[in-house]
Amino acid sequence: MIIGGIDIVTLIATLMAASTPVLLAATGELVAEKSGVLNLGVEGMMIIGAVAGFATAVGTGSPVLGFVGGALAGAALALLFAVLTQVFLSNQTATGLALTMFGLGLSALFGKGFEGVRPPGTAKLSFGPLSDIPGLGRILFSHDWVVYFSLAMVALTWAFLKYTRAGLILRAVGESHDAAHALGYRVIAVRMAALAFGGALAGVGGAYLSLVRVPQWTEGMTAGAGWIALAIVVFASWKPERVLIGAYLFGGITALQLQLQAAGYAIPVHLLSMAPYVLTIVVLVLLSVTHRHGAPAAPAALGRSFHASS
Repeated sequence: MIIGGIDIVTLIATLMAASTPVLLAATGELVAEKSGVLNLGVEGMMIIGAVAGFATAVGTGSPVLGFVGGALAGAALALLFAVLTQVFLSNQTATGLALTMFGLGLSALFGKGFEGVRPPGTAKLSFGPLSDIPGLGRILFSHDWVVYFSLAMVALTWAFLKYTRAGLILRAVGESHDAAHALGYRVIAVRMAALAFGGALAGVGGAYLSLVRVPQWTEGMTAGAGWIALAIVVFASWKPERVLIGAYLFGGITALQLQLQAAGYAIPVHLLSMAPYVLTIVVLVLLSVTHRHGAPAAPAALGRSFHASS
């Protein structure tokens, strides 16, 4: 189906892949924020995951191990943030910003030796005859396993927060850490686990950029994807199902700009490139207005430090 020179089927299939890095990072950050911790270091965790995943995949020849390496690197950086903010009670906002700068600098240092190197390819899954279904086959059954993994993580996160006892405890910690502590729950342990999970997903998202989306290592290749992931969590009002909508909206704008260029529309490339970020700002402004009129807001304890003696 072609409308205005744009292949709609290709557009939808492309946006699913383009959305995967921010969808993974936003899902992980949502879990961290539901526990009451604001981690602004998503960009740093993604870029560390990108270089660690790339280096692991190139060194081992296995893209799967590359994603594992990216997850471990992202989780390690998140645990560093957790120790600083939950044990030493450093300011979460300042520490998150420092984490991003640290990740960007460290990745640039370790990535120098991998510039111009090609990673092993990540194969697409085979669905047999399903892939040949007109339209739907291209949209739903033509992706690599990470795309489906990202969708599964959204569904599992939704079910975890809504139906499990552990999810209830995590949400309780995010709403009132003092009350959760009074009930005997280990607030710091819960928050550290949530942060590690968020860091691991951000690392996988970063590895997807360097192993699949580009695929190569380029300094600063996340290009603000971590900040978009943070914005998507706010856009989603801290609900997993809305994170999927927000990520696919961002991915759709990204894919659309490529389709518009390919179709020959006379739109300056700089305007197309900044469109996803402008849209994000507009959405956040609109949401700030709706939040003032009673729309769902953040977890009550978000950004507040916890001390057992408080």
